[in-house]
Amino acid sequence: MRAVAFVGFKKSGKTTTVEAVARVLKERGYRVAIAKSMHADFDREGSDTWRFSKVADAVLVRAHDTDALLFKAKDINALFSMVSADFLLLEGFKSVQHVPKVICAKDEAEVKELNDGLAVAVSGVIASTGVEEIYGLPVIDATREPEKLADLVEKRGFMLPNIDCGLCGFRCAEMARMIVRGEKTLEDCVVLSSKPKVTVKIDGQVLPMKDWVQELVEKTIKGMLSAMKGYREGRRIEIVIRND
Repeated sequence: MRAVAFVGFKKSGKTTTVEAVARVLKERGYRVAIAKSMHADFDREGSDTWRFSKVADAVLVRAHDTDALLFKAKDINALFSMVSADFLLLEGFKSVQHVPKVICAKDEAEVKELNDGLAVAVSGVIASTGVEEIYGLPVIDATREPEKLADLVEKRGFMLPNIDCGLCGFRCAEMARMIVRGEKTLEDCVVLSSKPKVTVKIDGQVLPMKDWVQELVEKTIKGMLSAMKGYREGRRIEIVIRND
């Protein structure tokens, strides 16, 4: 799954930009998911769903206009693992450091403040002024050239495992910046490029695991199974746990 975060301050054009890019990607046949970071509480205190969430691990909501799954992910990795799509577009998430970013800004000062080395382009309100480049970054108006911005997302979107395994010699944030600068590629990420000995999938999404975790899972499972009648060594062991 490829990802790009659209970051910016309030009223900078983030929503309009994400919507335009998502529409083009959908027209091209991709499965698109959008994640929005909100500063306000999503579930109003005292509501029925808020009360349910205090006693349940997850709350399903069926409304006239939409359906929703309310739950608390322990971290960003767990949240994003819920998504099955070709592209994940993040609105907000300024603190995320393992995906490239499109800065949506109202002026150059905001671009400078938001550029943490992961930016691949600038869009939003400032793009309507006609400026073509800011601090070496291309400026693309999503309202007039959504296809051009979607092309960039297709070409430069990526998401590192965000587990800081150290196998490549860098933290994921450092590797992400080097990929943005063109100094590294996804092939340099050991977790993404190597064929893992142990693969765990949750609803079709691979759960990234460091080598020592893979070894632990392998030895634990084999140790338990070896005590069972009928067990034999095989080239491939498959275990499926269903929660339905």
